[in-house]
Amino acid sequence: MQVKRGIRGPVLAVFLGMFLLACGVRTGYATDADIPESLGADGTTVVVGDEGAGTTVQLFEDPRCPACQEFETQGAGAELHELTRNGSVQVHYTLASFLDGKLGGNGSKKAVNALRAALAEDRFVEFHQVLYANQPDEAVDGFTNDFLLKMASRVEGLRGPGFDGAVRTMKYQAFVDASESAFQNSSASGTPTLEVGGVERPEFESGYLALYIEKPSWISRL
Repeated sequence: MQVKRGIRGPVLAVFLGMFLLACGVRTGYATDADIPESLGADGTTVVVGDEGAGTTVQLFEDPRCPACQEFETQGAGAELHELTRNGSVQVHYTLASFLDGKLGGNGSKKAVNALRAALAEDRFVEFHQVLYANQPDEAVDGFTNDFLLKMASRVEGLRGPGFDGAVRTMKYQAFVDASESAFQNSSASGTPTLEVGGVERPEFESGYLALYIEKPSWISRL
C-alpha cells in the first residue's frame, strides 16, 4: 500500500475463482465497455458495476502509486474486475493524487483528470485498465499530456476533441481537488485501500475477498 507514509504490497486472491464456481457464472457484461459507470451523487466517487450487485467495494487509488499498479496487474485487482464484470460487485473508486506532493510533479493530478474525462466518454473502465498496465515509474512523473493521449489511443472510441481538450486543459481540476480531499478526509491510510461496508479488509491481500461478497440480487431472481 502506498500510504500517506509508506507501502504495503498485495498478494493474489485464491478464493475468488472458487466463489465464481460456487455461485455459477452469470452472463454479466460481454466487454469492459458494457460495464455501467457513472459519477456518484457526491461528485467525487466513480461508480462502476451493476446497481443490483450484492456487494459494494470502496477502492482508494492514486494513479501514480506502484502498489496500486501491483494490485491491479498482479494482485486481487483482476479478480475484483471479474466480479464486477459478472455483476457480483459494484466498485466505488476514490481517486487520490497525494503522491504529487510527496514526489514532485503533477502526474497523479493529470491522470485523475484524464480518468474523469474518460468517464465523461463512458470509457473509464477501459482507460483505467490501460493506465495501470502501462504505469510509468512513480519517480519519473510520466503521466504527461502526450503520454495520457497516447494511452487513450488504445481505447476504442475514447480519443476525440472533447477528451483531448479535457486532458490538455485540466478541465476536471475541480474534480481532482475534490477527490483528493475526499481521500484525505476518509478512513483510508493510503493506497490501495479496499473497504466493504465501511470496514477496511486487509484480508483481501491474503485471498479472502470472496468471504465478504454477499449473494448478488440477480441470484435470488433465478
